[in-house]
Amino acid sequence: METCALVGASDFNEAHFAHQAEAGAYDAVIAVDGGYEALRRIGITPSVAIGDFDSLGYVPDDVPVQRFDPCKAASDMELALAYACEQGARRVEVYGALGGRLDHTVANIQLLARFSEQGMEASAIGLDQRVAFVTGPAVYELPLLDSGTVSVFALNDQVDGLLEEGMRYAFDSPQLANRSTRGLSNELIGRPARVHIAQGTLIVFCPLV
Repeated sequence: METCALVGASDFNEAHFAHQAEAGAYDAVIAVDGGYEALRRIGITPSVAIGDFDSLGYVPDDVPVQRFDPCKAASDMELALAYACEQGARRVEVYGALGGRLDHTVANIQLLARFSEQGMEASAIGLDQRVAFVTGPAVYELPLLDSGTVSVFALNDQVDGLLEEGMRYAFDSPQLANRSTRGLSNELIGRPARVHIAQGTLIVFCPLV
């Protein structure tokens, strides 16, 4: 499969997911533990359900299941991402990975950064934001919008060759450290906008379209 959606247990933009799924955007949909119930609520049957199912409280019996012992060294989301990678997914969009417990959100950010560094195109979808993980050398195309906030932060000690173009504020920096707020709150202005990175991994926050 080329493109895969993972659905976790936290709140997510159900309308956006349903539109993408109905448009055939995903080759597979993976329910991550409690994400199975969220999918059932909107009438979508996942390709597989993965987890220890402690959050869900039961094991689904209408879809293929990969069940793990709760005493494990990896989160359900990590196991689901590894499964998607094993199945050949090159692009993942993860719903239900942001919000809820802050420690889970941070863990998911770290995970998606790692899979980005392994060559996967990875995004987490929030209620009104896309959170993209970009490992250089790369160019990330932003949505063409008249307005909207874009923030970028380094996910390792430093990224090199960062350039933002087509936005309100010029940003051309040889280096950006992960202890800086310099990438906070640029603005889309109705022009084609891109983020360039030569080396390192960025997290890019932009409007969801």
